[in-house]
Amino acid sequence: MNLSTRLAEKLPGILPAPSSPILRKGVSELRFFSIANHSRRLRWGLQKKMVWSLERAETCVVSNSCLVHPATEAYAQEAIEAIKSDKFIAVPTDTLYGFACDACSLEAVNRIYEIKGRKLTSPLAICVGDVFDIKRVATTNHLPHGLLDSLLPGPVTLVLHRGESSILEKSLNPGIGTIGLRVPDCEFIREVSRGSGSVLALTSANLSGDRSSVCVNDFEKLWQHCAYVYDGGLLPSGRAGSTIVDLTKVGKYKIIRPGSAKQATVAILEKYLLEEEDS
Repeated sequence: MNLSTRLAEKLPGILPAPSSPILRKGVSELRFFSIANHSRRLRWGLQKKMVWSLERAETCVVSNSCLVHPATEAYAQEAIEAIKSDKFIAVPTDTLYGFACDACSLEAVNRIYEIKGRKLTSPLAICVGDVFDIKRVATTNHLPHGLLDSLLPGPVTLVLHRGESSILEKSLNPGIGTIGLRVPDCEFIREVSRGSGSVLALTSANLSGDRSSVCVNDFEKLWQHCAYVYDGGLLPSGRAGSTIVDLTKVGKYKIIRPGSAKQATVAILEKYLLEEEDS
C-alpha cells in the first residue's frame, strides 16, 4: 500500500481517494492546500522585506525523502529544532536558496560539504539573526559607527577578521582568519538563527559548480539530503547572489564579488568615507 493510499484512509474526507485523478499513479508527493484566501499576501517588517505568496507558501509537500514546508513563522520552531539536532535545512534568503546548519556542528558542516561536492578548502559564510550579533563572531571596532546598520540586513556578505573572542569553532574554515557574514533581509532565516542559540553556516543550495537556486525546484534532486526544505516561492533577485565586500582593512573596502547589490553597497561604503582598495 503506498503513502497516498494510507493517508487517504487515515484522513477520510480530507484527502481525495487514491482513485481520484488528483493522486495520479507514480506521483511521489501529495499537496495539501489550506482553505485560506490564496490572493492575500504576507509581508514581513521593513521596506525591503520579501513578499511571499500564500498560494505557494501554504502548500505542504510530502515526499518520500523530506518535508517541504512554507517559509513562514509557523514552521520556524521546527527548523530551529532541526538545526539543534545537527541536521541541515534548505531555506530562502533575500538572494538565493541556501543550505543552513549550526556553524558549530562539525558533523552538519561536513555533511554540507559532502552533499554539495564542495572542496574543504572553500570556506562557508555564516548567518546571524541581527546586526548586533556580528560582534560575537568578528572584529568590528575598526568600522565607522553606523556602517553595519546601513548595509544590513540586506543582500551583502561582509568579510571581517574573526578576532580572538569569536564564538566560532576553530574547525569551521580552518586556517582562515576571516569570515564571511550575512544578515539576510529575510525574516524566516533570521528567526531560525536567533532561535538556534548559535550561528548558522550558510551556502548556496546546489551542487558546487551548478547554477544557483532561485526556487525549490532548482535543487529538487538534493531534497532527500535535507531534514526540511522551506519554500519561499520564486526569489526575485536573480542568480547573482549577494555582493561580497572585504572590510578587514581600516578605511578600505574591496569588492570580491559584484553580486546583486554592488552599486548600492558601494554608495553606502563611500558615504562613510571608505576608499576602494587597490587591486
